[in-house]
Amino acid sequence: MKVERLKKAELDEYCKILSIETKGKNKIDLISEVYSHHRAEIDRAIKTGNCLDLLKLKINNLADEYANNLREKIDNRREEMKADDNSHYLIYKVLGISKNEGSLIDEYQNTGRFLYKYAGSFLEESASLCLFFANNKGGKTTVENTEGKKPKKFEIDFLNNNDAVELKWRDATTDGDHITKEHTRVKVIEGYGYKPVRVMFYYPQREQAIKIQETLKTIYSGVNGEYYAGDEAWNYLTKITGYNLKLILTEIAKRRNNETEDN
Repeated sequence: MKVERLKKAELDEYCKILSIETKGKNKIDLISEVYSHHRAEIDRAIKTGNCLDLLKLKINNLADEYANNLREKIDNRREEMKADDNSHYLIYKVLGISKNEGSLIDEYQNTGRFLYKYAGSFLEESASLCLFFANNKGGKTTVENTEGKKPKKFEIDFLNNNDAVELKWRDATTDGDHITKEHTRVKVIEGYGYKPVRVMFYYPQREQAIKIQETLKTIYSGVNGEYYAGDEAWNYLTKITGYNLKLILTEIAKRRNNETEDN
């Protein structure tokens, strides 16, 4: 769970579950205490040799949380769509798309956005957990944009010693402006004395998106950074953390499949 996303009231409730005192503390203070709490929990697990079990438990819990929230979002959107104005189906029919097929296309387009968003957030958060378990001093941070005015700051997903790791589940953008922004981001991070490292678990499949990634790879190479995609990304994470995230997720996927078959 990315506690930064929680509203103050939600964060207060989460802290109470962890037995963290909330009275008189602002959101920044509470987030810091939550991370300290989890760090202490991990350190205890390391001492007792239960670190991998704890990591698996946390990723499993995270998967359940994301799955439940995703299902709720999809169900709500489907219910909302029952009241939609479908007069545009006229154009679908003109283009040879039947009413039923058009309805399915609209449904999957609407709900698919939630799936892509949740899939990306879950994988990136799980990877961050692996890094957090391996490095008790690392974590998310931001740096001021020294190359321009927008954005004011750039986020580093995980500062692993001197490596500024950016985690991406997949980047299928075809927007040329994306290159400019990423070039600026990499230059800013290098200027702070960090090594930019891009870790993208799934490579895009469309030609233009692939060209964008090839350009980004060149940009990282130009500042002595590192770029990992596909299998190389999974292997990189395993190598620097000691945890095989892909194996953990494969085990969860098998459990989900068995649950579906049982039902």
